[in-house]
Amino acid sequence: MKVWVDDQRCRGHGMCLTLCPEVFSLTDDGYSVSIESDVPTELEPATREAIECCPEQAITETASQN
Repeated sequence: MKVWVDDQRCRGHGMCLTLCPEVFSLTDDGYSVSIESDVPTELEPATREAIECCPEQAITETASQN
């Protein structure tokens, strides 16, 4: 699984970073970005929780390129 954060929707609440700091981080401007690589399998549950809990619905799960 991969994830993508829509920078036009993100408002910097930081919920994703709180739930899964290994996958998400904040830019200098305070908006979320995700790792560019595949999400490690053990982090997928926390990543999906971050997707579900995003107040702006700015995070999208995308298919991995295998």
